[in-house]
Amino acid sequence: MKKGLFFLCGLILLACQETESVNEVTDFTGNETTYLLQQASDYAVNGTILFKEKKDGTTIANVQLNGTDGTLKYPVHLHLGNIATPNAEVALLLSPVNADNGKSETIITRLADDSSVTYQQLIGMEACIKIHLAESGPDRDVILAGGNIGKSSLKEATSGRIGFSVCKSE
Repeated sequence: MKKGLFFLCGLILLACQETESVNEVTDFTGNETTYLLQQASDYAVNGTILFKEKKDGTTIANVQLNGTDGTLKYPVHLHLGNIATPNAEVALLLSPVNADNGKSETIITRLADDSSVTYQQLIGMEACIKIHLAESGPDRDVILAGGNIGKSSLKEATSGRIGFSVCKSE
């Protein structure tokens, strides 16, 4: 009888734990979009950028790169136009990628011109992401990885390094 009671109590506790985890409150709406970032130079670096919509109207952008190490920080730019647009304007500077783990996280509420931007507007833009080797000097023109986002991602994809243009990074 005692064994049956312990078994029943265990099942009840397990059911309660599962219910709590299913009903966890989240700050996110569930809308998210991932774009591939492909190698853009002699450096074997690639990865993804994930945009997640929050209930408060902000967007979280998470960059995850493969092939980085060390202590450098790589600048991340959101440019207007597709990856092949020459001298594309910088629409937003995202948090730099830490080379030691290949990660960056940015909370996005506004663009560089101080206009507000929502998740839906971001994924509807004709834009691209470029990750640079350096913030300044000759290495700022070296693009480690990049990719089209939003409407640009629906157009003809670039292949390898072909199609990447140097951007207007100042």
